[in-house]
Amino acid sequence: MALSGMQIYKLLPRTNCKECGYPTCLAFAMKLAAKQVELDDCPYVSEESRAQLAEASQPPIRLVTVSADGREAQAGNETVMFRHEKRFYNKPGLFVRLYDDQPVEALEAQAKEVADYTVEYVGMELKVDGLAVEATDGGAQFAEAVKAVLDTALLPLVLIAEDAAVMAEGLKVAREVGAKPLIYGATAETWQDFAALAKEHGVPMAIREEYLDVLASLAAQIKEAGVDDIVLDHGARDLPVALAKQTHMRRLALGNVRELGYPLIAFPGESVDDPEMMPIAAAQAVAKYAGFVVLDEFSPATIYPLLALRENIYTDPQTPIQVQPGLYEIGEPTADSPLYVTTNFSITYFAVANEISGSGIPGWLLVADAEGMSVLTAWAAGKFDAVRIAKAVKENGLADKLNHRKLVIPGHVSVLLGEIEEELPGWKILVGPREAVDIPGYTKVWGSL
Repeated sequence: MALSGMQIYKLLPRTNCKECGYPTCLAFAMKLAAKQVELDDCPYVSEESRAQLAEASQPPIRLVTVSADGREAQAGNETVMFRHEKRFYNKPGLFVRLYDDQPVEALEAQAKEVADYTVEYVGMELKVDGLAVEATDGGAQFAEAVKAVLDTALLPLVLIAEDAAVMAEGLKVAREVGAKPLIYGATAETWQDFAALAKEHGVPMAIREEYLDVLASLAAQIKEAGVDDIVLDHGARDLPVALAKQTHMRRLALGNVRELGYPLIAFPGESVDDPEMMPIAAAQAVAKYAGFVVLDEFSPATIYPLLALRENIYTDPQTPIQVQPGLYEIGEPTADSPLYVTTNFSITYFAVANEISGSGIPGWLLVADAEGMSVLTAWAAGKFDAVRIAKAVKENGLADKLNHRKLVIPGHVSVLLGEIEEELPGWKILVGPREAVDIPGYTKVWGSL
């Protein structure tokens, strides 16, 4: 049972040392009870108290990991209902489903296509997390399909089968190459056999049940059977019902209903009749609490927006996505090429860099440290001013790199022109476009300025 703030307080050192970041041990205890801090933040808690506080400090949703060849897909460890309350931690894994009745060559081709897919998004390389293989017939066929997939792409796996004997054949192949898949397909009638497999092989298992009270009871029984890593499927295959259930389950898990404190798995393709609705169902699953999302087909046109959506939702809202401050070469600039300055907010950087590249005229892009803020936000906060811009120019030795002394600043901060000229004697400060999209037109007249 979860402990109250006062119960936790009695187990803490009660020195009010403030090293945890809070003024008193009582304040820290209240935060710990609310799952808003980690027990490790207290440097002086005794081992005896740590053992007693283990439940209180454990995130309400258990961390479950699926892995292969050093690559992992993790779900769980979430502590809040809404991202803005703190942050979400583990991005839902995106898996593409294959079927064992497909020809081996088709399985290998699809697995390779998924494994080879990468896309760059604001400086990050995004990929599909893994593959799901579903049994449609006997164990031998399923095992052959799993082997064909793993021989082609050693990615995290979700294995799907209704029969535990069939699952055993596929699971054996996966474990031989060191993969730790999620096994899916257990029900109220078959969970004992699946739990035995999960315990024997040390892998997580998923259980499907329509009624949440029964699902919670099954999860408790599976845990008592010795399986700690559990994934839940609420059984709803209707978008409104699925949304309601996923929201309700997250709320219950955060409310210390431990039996439902596990990641959820979603199958968007099974929730819609129209294939064109599948991306919408998948987006709902990503946004609303699914830990593993199994897609019915692979399409870059579908995967890319889902990866981008997931990245935006699971970034820390208090820490903007940033690029490293410094001097960037766009194209192959020379000592006579234009010099632009912007902030280190990733979206701003890539917007400006892409437009400079698209202009056909190489340039230098000086990225000043603005603590990850966009141009106007950073200027308003005093993080993108004449002093910082001048400091960046000097630290990167631009006076020695360029034949000219012309610096283009964003049009939105034209008010800084005079101040920058005072900080950089001998430099000519030019006011560039207000929007990055206008940079290509600006480059045509830069030489005459």
